[in-house]
Amino acid sequence: MQAREIAAAKTALDQPGAPIVLFDHVQLAFDERVVLRDMSFTLLKGHTKIILGASGSGKSTALKIITGLLKSDAGVVWVNGQRVDQLGEREMMSVRADLGMIFQEGALFDSLTVRENVGYKLYEETDMPVDEVDRRVAEVLGFIGLAEQVDKMPSELSGGQRRRVAIARAMAFKPTILLYDEATTGLDPITAITVDDEIVKLRDLEGVSSIVVTHQLRDAFYVATHMAVRAADGTVRIVDATPEKEREAEFIMLREGVIVFEGDADSLRRSADPYIQTFLS
Repeated sequence: MQAREIAAAKTALDQPGAPIVLFDHVQLAFDERVVLRDMSFTLLKGHTKIILGASGSGKSTALKIITGLLKSDAGVVWVNGQRVDQLGEREMMSVRADLGMIFQEGALFDSLTVRENVGYKLYEETDMPVDEVDRRVAEVLGFIGLAEQVDKMPSELSGGQRRRVAIARAMAFKPTILLYDEATTGLDPITAITVDDEIVKLRDLEGVSSIVVTHQLRDAFYVATHMAVRAADGTVRIVDATPEKEREAEFIMLREGVIVFEGDADSLRRSADPYIQTFLS
């Protein structure tokens, strides 16, 4: 990320079209091991950042900094117009209220039904009437195509269905930012595509801003090169992205905590950098 782009973004963080997430020279080390080194990037509303890199390159660490689970040693972090690197735990609660996070394992409550899992935050942390929560749960399960699973237990679902229920739970309270941490790892290719489709649908039909951390190149390029469209009859299709839409999904390649590439899918494919070519192969 060019320094002038970061500077321009910082001057307009409270303006329409401002970055919804901004990292400005962020650094973090654990003892002598540097995990992130001088990391700078912006995420615009409704766009996608896809963070790639080998295991231990700092991908998931960036998500933990956004959510306040980790504090950077240096640099500035803005999320939804708030400078989160200066916030305490209590202040971070309001930031997290607008963040949804999907983990590799889905992290569902085994003792709760799908309905109870998806509506958990609304049932437990809001004053929303139960019938309204149930309507919202039905709405999001319908969106991801699992309405008929509402009364099942997680143990009765397939791996792909559990991941999609985790996405439904994350979207139930209508966050503006969704963070995906290896959401398709461990799934077979066909099942992984069903999860990728939900990421695309949420971005394009719900206006959600996304950060996707993955080492699965197939899924990364799928999310970047496809878009969701809704027909007049309400049906949704996943189609090849237009060039303009494809440019709204940007890749970040991390190597030992350093950004070695940032750009769209086409630029990543054409990169002559030996490390990137080795990773892509």
